[in-house]
Amino acid sequence: MNSDSKNLNPHKLVDDQCVHCFTRSYQRIFKKFNIKGDQQTDFIGYFDEVMSQKDKLTSPEIQQLLKSKLCRLISIIDPYEEEKKHSNELALSLYPKWKAKVLESPEPFEMALRLSLAGNVMDYGAHESFDINKSITEVLSSPLAINDAALLKERVSKAHKILYLGDNTGEIVFDKLFIETMMHNNILFAVRGGVALNDATMEDALAVGMDKVADVISNGFDAPSTVLHKSSDAFLDEYKSADLIISKGQGNFEGLMNVKDHRIFFLLMAKCNVIANVLGVKKGSFVVYNQAQ
Repeated sequence: MNSDSKNLNPHKLVDDQCVHCFTRSYQRIFKKFNIKGDQQTDFIGYFDEVMSQKDKLTSPEIQQLLKSKLCRLISIIDPYEEEKKHSNELALSLYPKWKAKVLESPEPFEMALRLSLAGNVMDYGAHESFDINKSITEVLSSPLAINDAALLKERVSKAHKILYLGDNTGEIVFDKLFIETMMHNNILFAVRGGVALNDATMEDALAVGMDKVADVISNGFDAPSTVLHKSSDAFLDEYKSADLIISKGQGNFEGLMNVKDHRIFFLLMAKCNVIANVLGVKKGSFVVYNQAQ
């Protein structure tokens, strides 16, 4: 897709495919925590109530409501705690190898960017399993479906302040490598304001040493996305004052895709048909996308 021809396709905020995806996700959680009987009936009733409002809510807002209900129902703060820890440990085990390869590369920015895209596959909220090594091979050897990487590199070189919106645990290790490769002295890395599926919180970011390469801040809202009208004032101050915003992952794209802002670059894998159709790419495609061209 040419840079001068990109326009998002029109879509509903949440369509029937999204509802099916939510259903499958929570069926897996029911199985994991052996949720049955009255607890399951209670949750399904709330699920139906929330879905009756799907024309008024974004996907991340729905996820936040459902997650909060589930955690109250089963008295568990972080349903993906084990998966998040595993993701970070797996990514950290790969980090030395790929950092060395980036340093050896004739195009370190491009390679580190692509590795950060590969990291977006590490998403237990969307899939039961993933193959990070396969994802790395694919993204390093294939053209990007939308490729505004050269423009991003130019903007990074000119930016005074960069706000990087993080997504999943595990993935953030590859984001750390990309941030290191930028060699910029004023980068803020934003995490979720609380537990949100397998997304990175402050605790997760500190566990992988993100604070060594960027100033880590919270967006103030416990949804698997960046939802501006729900974010904290402190986060919004940083958002407004940044002259470059790197929005990582499909979750952040879902929260910000209708924000017309030339500062935002979306870096993601299109993990479902809904988002692939919005972007005009095939499911599974990797994109670096600046909407306001």
